[in-house]
Amino acid sequence: MNAILELRDVRAAYDEITVLHGIDLSVSAGQVVALLGPNGAGKTTALKVAAGVHPLSSGQLWLGGRDVTGVAPRDLARAGVCLIPEGRGVFPNMSVRDNLLMMTFTGASREQIEEVAFSRFPILAKRASQTAGTLSGGEQQMLALARGLATDPAVLLLDELSMGLAPLVVGRLYDEVAEIARSGVAVLVVEQFANAVLDFADHAAVLVRGRIQKQGHPDSGLRSELAALYLGSSA
Repeated sequence: MNAILELRDVRAAYDEITVLHGIDLSVSAGQVVALLGPNGAGKTTALKVAAGVHPLSSGQLWLGGRDVTGVAPRDLARAGVCLIPEGRGVFPNMSVRDNLLMMTFTGASREQIEEVAFSRFPILAKRASQTAGTLSGGEQQMLALARGLATDPAVLLLDELSMGLAPLVVGRLYDEVAEIARSGVAVLVVEQFANAVLDFADHAAVLVRGRIQKQGHPDSGLRSELAALYLGSSA
């Protein structure tokens, strides 16, 4: 498969502290790739590099076969890269409908955005006039996903989708993520809790201390090695 998103020998740092030590990672259209690892491994930094919101110290970022290293986040967003950060990325004091309305800057109409959101997440239609901050955690995550889908992304970057949610809710959300990928979107998801995502991932990579220690299909023996890889870290 041709990769839509590629990180090639990427190094990244905060001030003088190097966080990523030359990682290689790629995501193809229709694929869900899980980036796993303990706290402090550099997962979120890798996601921020992919979205253009954190600079590379060295290496390259490629999108759709083009070198986009150093391209501004807004330009990457226009090119189809959508980042949904940890914390759900919704406006808590606004209604569900107004959260969706804000996405009309993409050029889509309110009706188009609501049709996509409400058909994929029917519960949001029932909550349309409700303040987003009063939704359940799972419903807020659905709203964040719906807002992201309004940009018609080629690449969807998800940070800790399962954070603070019950396993049953997480399973439903990942069912939707898998369906989004099947529509041709390249999905890269960061998770600390591997069991939440491995049943839905086509490929997984384990990041420890800023280096990818193991990657492959989740059923290629990677699952059985996770505990040793996590425990072998200093995090």
